[in-house]
This record gives sequence, C-alpha cells and structure tokens, in this order.
Amino acid sequence: MAVSVFDLFTIGIGPSSSHTVGPMRAARMFARRLRSEGLLLQTARVEAELFGSLGATGHGHGTPRAVVLGLAGHSPRTVDVAAAALEAEEVARTHRLLLLQEHEVAFDPQEDLVLHRRQALPFHPNGMRVRALDAGGGVLAERTYYSVGGGFVVDEAAVGAARIQPDPTVLPHPFTTGAELLAHCRTSGLDIAGVMLADELAWRSEEQVRGGLLEIADVMDACVERGCTTPGTLPGGLRVSRRAPALAAALAAEPPGPERGMEELTLWAMAVNEENASGGRVVTAPTNGAAGVVPSVLRYAVRATGEREGTVVRFLLTAGAVGLLYKEGASISGAEVGCQGEVGSACSMAAAGLAAVLGGTPEQVENAAEIGMEHNLGLTCDPVGGLVQIPCIERNGMAAVKAVAAARMALRGDGSHKVSLDNVIRTMRQTGKDMSVKYKETSRGGLAVNVIEC
Repeated sequence: MAVSVFDLFTIGIGPSSSHTVGPMRAARMFARRLRSEGLLLQTARVEAELFGSLGATGHGHGTPRAVVLGLAGHSPRTVDVAAAALEAEEVARTHRLLLLQEHEVAFDPQEDLVLHRRQALPFHPNGMRVRALDAGGGVLAERTYYSVGGGFVVDEAAVGAARIQPDPTVLPHPFTTGAELLAHCRTSGLDIAGVMLADELAWRSEEQVRGGLLEIADVMDACVERGCTTPGTLPGGLRVSRRAPALAAALAAEPPGPERGMEELTLWAMAVNEENASGGRVVTAPTNGAAGVVPSVLRYAVRATGEREGTVVRFLLTAGAVGLLYKEGASISGAEVGCQGEVGSACSMAAAGLAAVLGGTPEQVENAAEIGMEHNLGLTCDPVGGLVQIPCIERNGMAAVKAVAAARMALRGDGSHKVSLDNVIRTMRQTGKDMSVKYKETSRGGLAVNVIEC
C-alpha cells in the first residue's frame, strides 16, 4: 500500500479526526456521489445513522454538525470554522439543507440523524450509513462508510479488504515494517527522511513536497499561537477553562530556569489541543485527539537546531514514515485500539522526528520511535463526557515531554536494542484487540464513569 506523508498530516478542524473530519468527508463523498450518478436533483430528504463509537460519543465530538457540513459540500481542510457553526444552526432551525450548496432537501438533525449508542457495524467501530430518499420516501441511494482513524474514510467495498485501498503508484522504496525501512536506508545510503522523500517524489515534485510540509508546519504554529492567546471556556457540558493563555503569560513573566523547556513543551501541546477541543483549525497528526504532540516537539526541534526549513522537512518526513508503520501494522484509531493508537503513535512519531534532526542514525531514530510507543502501550481512550478534553489535553502535553525524553535516550545509545519497533507495533495491535470496548472511545469506562461530578 502506498501512503503519503500528506495522508498522515492533513489540515482539518477539531475536535476529532475520526469523529469530525472522517464523518464530514464521508458525508461529502455521499453527496458528491449523488451528483455524479444523476440523483442529486431527485433527492427530497437525507437520513444518516451513526454506529459504535460514532454513536456513543458523537455529540461530544461534533459528529452531527460534521455530517451536516459534509452533506452541504464543505471540506475539513477549507471550511470556514466560524461560518460553519452558524450554517449548522440554520439547518437545525429550518430543517432544510442545501446539498453541495446546490439542491435544497429536507433534513431535521433531530429526526434524520440517528446516533446508535449501543449498536455497532461489524467492520469497524466507527460506522456511518447515509441514504437519500425521493419525494415518495423511496430509497434512491444508500452507502455505508467507516472512519478508520486519522480522518481516513473507506466505504462498504472495503469490508474484508485492506483498510487503505491500493494505490497503483510504484514507489522506489516501499515499506510496511521498520525492518524494511531500515533495510532501504542501508542499501540506499539514505536516512529515513531521505527514503520517505524519494517515495513522495513518485507523486509530486520536491518543491511541492517541501512547500506542502512547510504549509503544514505553518498551520501547526498558527494553532499553537491561537491556543496560547485565546482565553475562555471550551464548549461542552464540562465547562473546562482554557489554561494555555495563563500558562503562556506566566512563563513569559518568569526568568528562564531548568524546567522551562519541559513546561513550554507542555504548553504548546495543550494550546493545540485546546484549539482542537474548541473546533478550531488543526493538523491531524496522526489524529486530532493527538494533534498537539508533533507540533510541540517540532517547535522544540526548530529551537534546538536554530534552522527552520530543513528541520521541518526532515522532522515531518521522518515522523510520517513512522506514522505509516502504525497505520499499516496496527491502527491509529482510538475506537479500535484505545489512545495508545493516537497519543502513543504521535509520541513515537515525534520522538523519531526529533532524533533525526538532532543527528541520529536510522537505527537510533527507530529506537526513539520504539521507546516512545513502548511506554504508551495499553493507554485507554476514556474521554469524560465524550469530549476531547479530559484527559486528552493534558495527555498531549505529557506525551510531548515523553517524546523528547525518548529521543534523547535513544541518542545516548548506538541504536541497538532488544525490542524492535516492529515488536512494539505488533504488541500495540494485540493489546488493542484484547482491550475492553469500554476503553475504546465509548465513554463507558475509566475516567469517563469515575469523574461524573464534572
């Protein structure tokens, strides 16, 4: 399978890649399908059903609004965040929806958007079914989609097949395991970023790759800045106050100390995830729930090297290569393997990126990635109130610190270690399979049921 770094780092909106970005993309795919099959103008009404984790925590993750916006033709990458909320409110008020901004149909979110809190589809915990009806109530079209993590979406044709549909592009250095990746480094003389760049050139020019990665870094930086300067309370019933602005102000007023670097790492990661929780523009890295780790460690890396463009490109290509391994070998979906697949994967990716830009060999980089995940194994996804706030925001800050520690630990060694990255990815997949469903983004276990006083 061919997966690009731009599949793993995508610009979207919060609060969840699997519960917001994925459903928006799926709904838009369905509406565009209606148009391509000549059924758009015959459609009088649309219905949607959300299953599994989408149904259990959809309201807290903004899934209903995402479906509305997707049917209206909006893309997570380009949607106007402020205008989107107003548009969704207008649909709820009028019970009318403009499909693809072209054709008005009946749609009452309270009646036509059903969240099945205890019912799941067999292929994946994040299932979604959409249908179009004619004026007489007959079904014109019906499609089932699965949001499989990180904003990736597949339709019902993927059942029993690979989650990512085969890309016919022939890559010079194809890899799906860490062992294969290191072998390419040895035979080609390239580092991990070099191998990933060579593969990216099968799709686009080097100028486009570099420009695209710098754009992603710019969006990450802008998200950090917004999070550090936007006060207030996050949406949802928990009434969680944004902490990043106060922390940023406190750090700015204090003289530099030995703990400053770690506190700033935590600040930057929390700032991103507070923006994500508010539905702001973020970069999926590799998911929205874990969106703060990579930007925070990347910011740290740029400061450490004193050079931005080369650091950004090398860091993100290396992190993307490691993210590809998790996507191919296990999962980055919290609904499938718990938060080890989200924050754990992000920690591993960030550790690898930092080790690379600080001069690590491919073996040291692989070791950093392994350390980053090994100490996140078994991490559950149990968001309080179904919101991407507690423990998600703090968890990103802790993972950013852990990623830096993992990178520096690996750089102190020679790259040899007993547990390989492939071993830990395999273990993560097995652990996720054994994990109780109540710890997989359903808000039916862990903190989600023990912090009800919030």
